[in-house]
Amino acid sequence: MQATIGRASDFFGPGVRLSTVGERVFGAAVQHKSAQVLGDPDQPHTYTFVGDLARALVVLGERDEAQGGVWHVPSAPTITTRQFVEVIAAQVGYQVGIHRTPGWIVRALGVMNPTLRAVAEQLYQSEHSFVVDHSKFARTFDLAPTPHAESIRRTLDWYRSLSARC
Repeated sequence: MQATIGRASDFFGPGVRLSTVGERVFGAAVQHKSAQVLGDPDQPHTYTFVGDLARALVVLGERDEAQGGVWHVPSAPTITTRQFVEVIAAQVGYQVGIHRTPGWIVRALGVMNPTLRAVAEQLYQSEHSFVVDHSKFARTFDLAPTPHAESIRRTLDWYRSLSARC
């Protein structure tokens, strides 16, 4: 029996609340609050749109050439977290501030909180450049990622509808 693995970077999108840019970034932006980010917002970071992840996993499940492989799913071009928040700000129509949670706070709180302990173990992904290369997937399958502007618009639409219901 062979296994196929599809990997994504930090993902976001409609229905995604508990991600590094979920409630703390998109949720905050639609409420006119500052984005809460981990690590260095000026480091390059790959973000994966959940719709692209879903489409890629379907492709991996249907295509024989995917069998037994490890695949990084398509993601829009890597930008900094600050640039990502700036795209959000352009779409919500106001400057979204960025509040950086220092790693030492996450590590200190992780002593008592298992969830924050797990977050602390992965801080390297947001404190340094974190670029995911999906070129193997792109060479093998015909599936392009959704551009940031479109995926962010769709995510903001979902967060706005969520806020309207509350």
